[in-house]
This record gives sequence, structure tokens and C-alpha cells, in this order.
Amino acid sequence: MKHILVLIGSSENAVNTLQYAIDMASKIEANIFVFRAYNVVSRAGTIINVEEIVSRETQEYVKSIVDQVDVKDVDVKIISAKGSTASSISIIEKELGVDLVVVGNKSNSIKEEVFLGSTSGSIVKNTNIPVLVVPENYTFSPFSVALMAFKSGKIENKEIVKPLHEIVNSFQTKVNLLLVKTPDYTEEDSVIDDSLTTMQNTFSTTENMTIFQGVLEHFQVNNPDLLCVFRRKRGFFQKLWEKNSILKSEFHCTIPMLILSSQ
Repeated sequence: MKHILVLIGSSENAVNTLQYAIDMASKIEANIFVFRAYNVVSRAGTIINVEEIVSRETQEYVKSIVDQVDVKDVDVKIISAKGSTASSISIIEKELGVDLVVVGNKSNSIKEEVFLGSTSGSIVKNTNIPVLVVPENYTFSPFSVALMAFKSGKIENKEIVKPLHEIVNSFQTKVNLLLVKTPDYTEEDSVIDDSLTTMQNTFSTTENMTIFQGVLEHFQVNNPDLLCVFRRKRGFFQKLWEKNSILKSEFHCTIPMLILSSQ
């Protein structure tokens, strides 16, 4: 992972999210792009260049966040773009190449009952780039144990597992695989691809209605500091795709969560 894109929202946790990403980047020798999207509402009779002003204010806001962190030895660049965050990320990925998106779980939400805000949720839902969701006020430390939860071991494109392999190689992370057999489980799902088995420390199976329930059942015994899941239609967020914001009552994670690309 050489290029990490950090999304800066308007939450008080923006500084912490950026510091987390920089601390991680310094360990894996990656570059940081700090990004914020903006929209311009045109009004009749406006003479001044509103878009230019909004663009400048956005750049200044992001710079104020960068000024509050320790950049260490990391190359940090500021970028902004007009339009939605999701569409802008797609453009940035094509122009710069993005290996990982780091986002706070509530980038634009101040509601205590919300786990994943609308902006963060839309990124998780609509982009195929790997996303690392960082909880509020979380401090980076090398990943010791990753819990990889899935309901099918079939992987058509081995590239989607590459971010987890890079984490393992960088931090000597132990990967505990958890196959969750849900009601729509088939025997084909039990065949685990070698891209997963080659980095496994332990392997467990469980029977639950959802992957999330399986994770809850095995979370304490695994004691992970990284949760890893796939972005699949039959995957971890299957019941949560209908909307972008996710309430804590529906799902809550107290550790960083790596969401890998779909097939």
C-alpha cells in the first residue's frame, strides 16, 4: 500500500483519523493524500466567484487539520474536489492510484447513536477500493491479531486479499479465519481459497444467522485488534446496504475494520 487516501469530514475526530493514518503510513512507507469534497450552491444574482471561495476555504480547512498532526517522515499532500465524496474518490483513484481509503466511522455525524455516518457509509457501500474504518479517538498500533470473517471461502480475484497480505507482511499479524455458516450456506462455500489459508494462524467455523452474529460470538476468544470483512452482496453488510448511515444498535465495532473489495 503506497498511496493512502484519508477522508476529512467535519467531525471533531478528523485530526485523530489523520494522525492514525500517518502513524500507519510511517510504518509501511506509504504516502498520504488528505481529501475533502465540497459542493457549491449557485444563487441568482451572485457576482463573486463562489466556487473559487468555497474551494479555497476547503483547502484552508484541510490544511488546518494537517497543521494539528505530526506528519513524521510521511509525504502528505492536500487535495479537494467539487462534487460528491464517492464520485470524487473514483476520479482520484483513476488519476493517482489509491491502495487504501482511511475514514473515521462518523466523518460528518455528531449523533451519538450513529456508528457509521452517511459519508463514511456511502464510501463503504459505493467504492471498490479497500476501506479502513477507524473508531473515534483510536490510536494506531501495529496489528497483532486480525479476525477475518466470511461466509464463503471462494475468491475469484486474489488481488482483493492483497491489502491484508501486506498488513501481515508489515506487522507479522496473526490472521484468524472465521467461516460463518449462514442459512444460505452451500458446500462450495467451505472450500477456502489458498490466498486465505496461506496466511492463517487459526481456522474456525460457526453457524449463525449473519456474519455479524458469528463475529460477536467469537470476538472475545480471538481478541483481535483488526476486523477484516469482504464487501460482498452476500457479505458482512448484507442487511445494511439499504441505507448509508448505520446505527450502533445495528452494528458497532470498537476496533479498526478493514473492508476488502468485492469480487
